[in-house]
Amino acid sequence: MAELPSAEELERLLADPEHQHNPLLPVVAALAEQNREQARKLERLMRIADSSYGVAVTRNQDLLQQYERQLKRLDKITRISDRYQRNLIELNEQLRDAALKDPLTGLANRRQLMERLHDEQARCGRGQPAFTLAMIDVDLFKRINDNHGHDTGDIVLCQLADTICAELRSQDLCARWGGEEFMLLLPHTGLSQAEVLLQRIMTAVKALRFEKLPDLRLTISAGIAEYCPSEALDNTIRRADNGLIAAKQAGRDRLVISEPPHQD
Repeated sequence: MAELPSAEELERLLADPEHQHNPLLPVVAALAEQNREQARKLERLMRIADSSYGVAVTRNQDLLQQYERQLKRLDKITRISDRYQRNLIELNEQLRDAALKDPLTGLANRRQLMERLHDEQARCGRGQPAFTLAMIDVDLFKRINDNHGHDTGDIVLCQLADTICAELRSQDLCARWGGEEFMLLLPHTGLSQAEVLLQRIMTAVKALRFEKLPDLRLTISAGIAEYCPSEALDNTIRRADNGLIAAKQAGRDRLVISEPPHQD
């Protein structure tokens, strides 16, 4: 198959005087013009295509950059959110501690003690062994505050709290009941076990020494009461408190066991 002439060669042949009288010249000239028009259209389409491709590439690059910026923002927001969540968790823990802890001694406060007491009462209602409460009071504590100031009194209470807790088991709970009074919750503990534990605590308290008050000898009085099934918690607490009052009236530095309530 013969090779077709190029556009330049075709233009040269059409302009050659030798072919001016050729009857096919008008047809070839029309075809050449049509070819030139098609070439112009094709060139125009190529420019449009190149331009569209360039726009598409630029657009894709812009979108990719926007996507990367959004990812960076999202990562930053995620880190900030995680930090706020950690702070919120820590704050909630601090608030719970503030709600359940005595701010001076770090012991449980009344609220936490009552929550535990209700749990123990429910456990006893399911047939589990009873618990014992012990009410403890520092003997002649007012003299310490009056003679040495409340700051010294606070130090004494904190060291006393540490001494008491050092003698307790992991399941026991020591709470500050108020002022210089403390309440012990002793799960799975009868009166005889509680008495042994309280005697050990009283001995440890007597051995306690204070750097700022080397001559101070501290003693405590205590009343204990074992919970009876179906008994109101307030009544158990009252019996332990009555035992403490009896210990104070009997001369302090002693333990009094409260009698169980009469059963009908």
